[in-house]
Amino acid sequence: MYKLVVLTDPEHADGFRLSGCDVVVAESPEEARRSLAALVDDDTSGIIAVNEALMTAVDERLQRKIDSIYRPIVVSLPIKETLSIGEDHRAYLSRLIRRAIGFDITLRRG
Repeated sequence: MYKLVVLTDPEHADGFRLSGCDVVVAESPEEARRSLAALVDDDTSGIIAVNEALMTAVDERLQRKIDSIYRPIVVSLPIKETLSIGEDHRAYLSRLIRRAIGFDITLRRG
């Protein structure tokens, strides 16, 4: 069975641990890049959720590899600082969904 792994900074790690996820902590973007490369090559990883701030360290080669494989699925997790900089939350979530699945989805209140 594949596992969900969260790659995040030390500040947010405990919250993910409480949810029962496997957590990999990265102190720096460079450490995150190395950890992500190892997780992508790990046969037990099914979904890798990465703190969005740490995704900035992903180089083109690793991004191409992530884009070309079907498993594990790598998704970035928005962090509070990103959501509070003034961008419309719906537009931000729509952009995340488009990047993850390749389609635009209109988010409406029901």
